[in-house]
Amino acid sequence: MQIGHGPPSRRQAMFGGHGEVLVWDLLAGQPAPPFTSVLSCVLEAGGHVGRHVQQRDSEIVIGLTGCGEATVDGRAQPFGPGTVVFLPFRSTLELRNERADAPLRYLIVKATPAAAEPKPAPVRDDEPQER
Repeated sequence: MQIGHGPPSRRQAMFGGHGEVLVWDLLAGQPAPPFTSVLSCVLEAGGHVGRHVQQRDSEIVIGLTGCGEATVDGRAQPFGPGTVVFLPFRSTLELRNERADAPLRYLIVKATPAAAEPKPAPVRDDEPQER
């Protein structure tokens, strides 16, 4: 299963880990606020994405295939198909592919942190309400 079109970006030893991660940018630069990125990723068999901080966005990581472990803020949890991991802004993530014979596939969806999102203008009592 490949999610994404065209050649991926190939990244080696991400954040001090080891192995290769293939990354497809599914938004391809199109604006989609509050979302800043939607990435399809494949971590090679036995690979590891090193511990890193969410420096700009909040993020969810969705497991598609494979068997691994996600460590969020120092807490390890199983990671695989159907797993959804929420990473608030400034939290840490580390991913491991526990299989030596198969890739770990996942999606990353990044969004502007809620505190940074513009708030809707207050509704005045003397203005007509939409129905």
